[in-house]
Amino acid sequence: MTFKLPELPYAYDALQPYMSAETLQFHHDKHHQAYVDTGNKLLQGSGLEGKSLEEIVKAAYANKNQGLINNAGQHYNHTHFWNWMKKGGGGNKLPGKLEKLVQEYGGYDKVRADFINAGVTQFGSGWAWLIINSEGKLEVTKTPNGENPLMYGSQPILGCDVWEHSYYIDYRNARPKYLEAWFDNLVNWEYVESLLEKA
Repeated sequence: MTFKLPELPYAYDALQPYMSAETLQFHHDKHHQAYVDTGNKLLQGSGLEGKSLEEIVKAAYANKNQGLINNAGQHYNHTHFWNWMKKGGGGNKLPGKLEKLVQEYGGYDKVRADFINAGVTQFGSGWAWLIINSEGKLEVTKTPNGENPLMYGSQPILGCDVWEHSYYIDYRNARPKYLEAWFDNLVNWEYVESLLEKA
């Protein structure tokens, strides 16, 4: 496969005031495009041509191919990131199966607090995640840079980008404020549920 930049599933201004059109234009059109372009160059001669994105991401990590870990990882992360957000998202009304897992974890407020804390405490660049672990339980985790839970053998169902390019235009250095606004107002729980069905 060759990597291709997906179109945003909404207009640039759809997520305002929580994420600006300017942020989306830079983040999607410049940053994600760069991961796609660099990833395609690194894919040539890697022996991974023709594999699915998920397979490439796992193999890159297993083979310690740092360039592909960063760029294929970020392509995977961002392809889902755009879908993990929607206008009028967030809120604590969760789809059935997800609601059950959240209750087993300790409830919505605990998931929210732990997820935000994971993002706040990720030193430097990285991601905060909700994953389904090998035992089928919900877990909150974080990864550095372009890494993701697939590389560690877990299934991500929600991820938030805490690289500065995701929030600096709108929130400057206030990463906690960004994470709270993101979780409360943008999360597309239906998309999370669709990934849960595949986990």
